[in-house]
Amino acid sequence: MEWHLTMASDSPIFVSIVVPVYSGESYLRSLTSQLDAIRADWRQRGLPVDLAEVILVDDSAIDGSPTIVDALAGEYDFVTALHLMRNFGQHPATIAGILHSSGDWVVTMDEDLQHSPSDIERLLRRAILTSADIVYALPSRGVHQTRLRDWGSRGFKKLMVLLTGNTNIQRFNSFRLLRGSLARAASSVCGHETYFDVALSWFTRRVETVKVDLKDHRFIETGRSGYNFWRLLTHARRLLISSQVKIVRLFGLIAVATVLVSIIGSLWLLIERVFFPSPTLAAGWTSLMLVLLFFGGLVTFMISLVLEYLSIIVLATHGKPIFFAVDRSIDRPLAAYFATESR
Repeated sequence: MEWHLTMASDSPIFVSIVVPVYSGESYLRSLTSQLDAIRADWRQRGLPVDLAEVILVDDSAIDGSPTIVDALAGEYDFVTALHLMRNFGQHPATIAGILHSSGDWVVTMDEDLQHSPSDIERLLRRAILTSADIVYALPSRGVHQTRLRDWGSRGFKKLMVLLTGNTNIQRFNSFRLLRGSLARAASSVCGHETYFDVALSWFTRRVETVKVDLKDHRFIETGRSGYNFWRLLTHARRLLISSQVKIVRLFGLIAVATVLVSIIGSLWLLIERVFFPSPTLAAGWTSLMLVLLFFGGLVTFMISLVLEYLSIIVLATHGKPIFFAVDRSIDRPLAAYFATESR
């Protein structure tokens, strides 16, 4: 699959905000008000970027959020209401919002004010000054203010890094800034079981992070969270399905090493029997073990090859592109502004 985007270098820089909504009736009005204030501040300061649209994606919300989403779309001309026919989950809702966006940059964020709109400019500054395509917000301290939950989250990500070999997993966060062309291209190839952040990593390696103060206010105040144990397992499964699993290659290497050990052991046994014969208490036991090692290693190696081949097929069906071309010249006006501002 081929992707290409050409944009004039003097095109205005627009930012789209995508917010999946599931149970946000207590937060949506405040979130939209803060985004409106950011929008007005950018215009007042003459920042060469405009918060062009806020897309609120109603993922078949379980509270009064759909009504509030429609009301906000009527009150603010830059707010768009998008209603999904049933609950599809956070990632599909995010993808749906991105595919309805038109901004040069896309920011995805949660509904519950865990992600502060005031940090958007920091993400944008980081992206422009480092020529990055993706900027993730990283928590500067505990998000949930409970060691079990925060350590569990970090441990889960480290385990996924170990299994997949994708170090970017430790950076994954739903508060992210994405180059618009990249965001829409990655969204368009995502299937039902594709992990969105893994799909993003297929398109670019220019990934940066910014440490911000992230707080899961809903969990801190009520003890409830949108992610339970079973949803974490679903995330893990999608991560593994969408990635080339590093551990499969590890098993393949172990299998090759096992075959080599069995061959070397057989040669040594043959030399010992021919040149240094000695009586044994259990004749044939060593030979049997070497045969088992050889064929066990051979079978394991063949299975790892099949799994590796299946992994390649899965990535192809998920839409992993051959290449992706993008024009970064649209960043120049904002880069010049930030460079001048920092002097």
